[in-house]
Amino acid sequence: MTSRPDPVNAALADLVSRQAIAQTLAVHSRGVDRADASLLGSAYHADATVDYGFFAGPASGMVAILATAQKGQPVTLHRTCNLWIAVNGDQARSESYVIAYMEQATEQGPVQRLVGGRYLDRHARQGGEWRIAHRLYVMDWNLSRPSTAAWADPSVALTNYVPRGGQGAADPGRAVLALGAARFKREGDSRMTTQISERDIDVALSKQALHDLGMAYARGVDRTDPELLASIFHEDSTVISGVINGSGPEFARGITEFVRANLVRSFHSVANEWYEVDGDRAVGESYGIATITAGGNDVISGGRYLDTYERRKGVWKFLSRTWVCDWTMTLPTTHQTDGMFEALKTRGCYGKDDPVYRFWKA
Repeated sequence: MTSRPDPVNAALADLVSRQAIAQTLAVHSRGVDRADASLLGSAYHADATVDYGFFAGPASGMVAILATAQKGQPVTLHRTCNLWIAVNGDQARSESYVIAYMEQATEQGPVQRLVGGRYLDRHARQGGEWRIAHRLYVMDWNLSRPSTAAWADPSVALTNYVPRGGQGAADPGRAVLALGAARFKREGDSRMTTQISERDIDVALSKQALHDLGMAYARGVDRTDPELLASIFHEDSTVISGVINGSGPEFARGITEFVRANLVRSFHSVANEWYEVDGDRAVGESYGIATITAGGNDVISGGRYLDTYERRKGVWKFLSRTWVCDWTMTLPTTHQTDGMFEALKTRGCYGKDDPVYRFWKA
């Protein structure tokens, strides 16, 4: 294989580390949702610590609390996305958004909850393995409604014709994944036989850069950071967001002013990222769920970002961004800071007082 310049090798090493860290974050969500203490514990180093507010101390203690509390309860789902990872040798930091679904029994009957927040994680590579060294949980919003789960309703086809999630060995996904892994082993040697081209490498590194632009966009809007937003758009870029339609620099100023003046809170969760790179130009589509609180209502909107990008002087930035809204829900706000949420002391906010800025500066 052709030798590559050190900067390319360094960029590839960074990409490999980011993917390993992303895998660890996925393992953490799987461990919580499956109530699997062993799986959850494998996301942390032995001396790792956490701070969730209601518990601050060794990660092993939090693992025991979560795994025990989950067992026998309705299945949860932790959707972790918006991964923004910075690697420095054998150390790394990451900010990721999480929407957690849970169902709980109350005196008034079962309640379904959605909780939106962020994980601010420090990671370390020890013995060649990336794991979490410290986690700080930041709560941004929550929504609680009387349960409308229809699992027992025979008229709802979804509940009858798809597997339902479970915990531990009862989860159907465990068997499906185990069978798939066993099949690959039976089929023999899995070593890569196709040589990777220089274009393949450039596309992979470019996609990582485009991903980071999307993460910066979410933080810029949600933290009302006009400088960060302005840095990801070319001067001649355009944005169609509905609220502000204009150039990228105009959007950066206008949207942050609008959010501060009109919204109690803002949260943009991004997934389903798809990119097509062609030299120094690219197009992309990503799915977004935006959750805002305004006028006494929680508004949840689902849609897509349709983007074009251009690389100039080696730096990728947005050339255009268009938001397409596919669905929306408006409900009277049920945001709580008391009850089960009172102990979650670290809260998100607008501006540089948000915990993420102290986290990245450190």
